[in-house]
Amino acid sequence: MKKRVTGIGGIFFKTEDPKKTKDWYRDHLGFNTDDYGCTFWWKDQEGNDCSTQWSPFKDDTTYFAPGKKEFMMNFRVENLTELLEILKNEGVTVIDKIEEYEYGKFGWIVDPEGNKIELWEPVDKAFV
Repeated sequence: MKKRVTGIGGIFFKTEDPKKTKDWYRDHLGFNTDDYGCTFWWKDQEGNDCSTQWSPFKDDTTYFAPGKKEFMMNFRVENLTELLEILKNEGVTVIDKIEEYEYGKFGWIVDPEGNKIELWEPVDKAFV
């Protein structure tokens, strides 16, 4: 496996009022918000359409568990299944489940500080 992480897939954080937060970013910073936050579209070095997600979550979400921080990072990866197996063999805490959607596969690991990290193998062309 050559590449592991290929970029930032998203920034997720907890907030008291996700709608108010999304509206503020829309009104003051020009974010094109929807129910999930804001998707930033860009092209990679080969000219492929790619995206990065910005999403505020309700402050009582359990989606970041077992992490205890107010944020969760999402990193883009090339081969999620293979990478999770390699990380597990390296002693990294891997949350043993993969979720698949039309826009990609998701898996999770935990860093030494207890932060849950989401790994995403995207299918960027699903929304183009």
